[in-house]
Amino acid sequence: MPRQPDPNLEDRILNAAQALWKRGGDHALTMRAVARAAGTNTPAVYRRFKDRRDLVRGLVLRTVARLRRHFEAGETLEGMAEAYVEEALRAPHEYELFYEYGHQLMPAKGAGRPRPIRESRPNFAFLEGQLAKRLGGSPEDHTRLALALWALLHGTVRLLLSKSAEGHEAQLRSACRTSVTALLEGAARFSEKSDGKRGVGARQ
Repeated sequence: MPRQPDPNLEDRILNAAQALWKRGGDHALTMRAVARAAGTNTPAVYRRFKDRRDLVRGLVLRTVARLRRHFEAGETLEGMAEAYVEEALRAPHEYELFYEYGHQLMPAKGAGRPRPIRESRPNFAFLEGQLAKRLGGSPEDHTRLALALWALLHGTVRLLLSKSAEGHEAQLRSACRTSVTALLEGAARFSEKSDGKRGVGARQ
């Protein structure tokens, strides 16, 4: 009888690649080492991932999907922000991998203007959509606010992971929460003022 394909092999390969990255970083992540760690052979790895870049992209997409699940579990934008920091601290190696290779999700560069960031960062598009639900308008109206939130959260995570704020972690986390709230409340006030001006203009 012909051998049946292993439906779990792709997950085993990704799990092995993730473990190798965690132990040895970039240098440990070779196709041969991944095959050995996954209990298979190198041709089997190449049948599922055409090259090392494709394998790394699979790991990055897996991290994106996990973050998305945490985002969707948050009932508020504040909850999403907290989930982002918590997940990064829970899985720092995966977070580092994402920011080392996240550019591989970028579409190929073409002529003309650069592509919107939401096309290369699916969770960024999700954040813009959540901001639109809370503040009104379209997702594209909230790109700058989404960038500000992302910069704040990523900066907080980097400080925590680098131990630069050692001894002050609780204060840093508290300051991050306060800043997220301030950004959202400021955006809400601006949105209300803009709506009020449009209403006055409509009555004139």
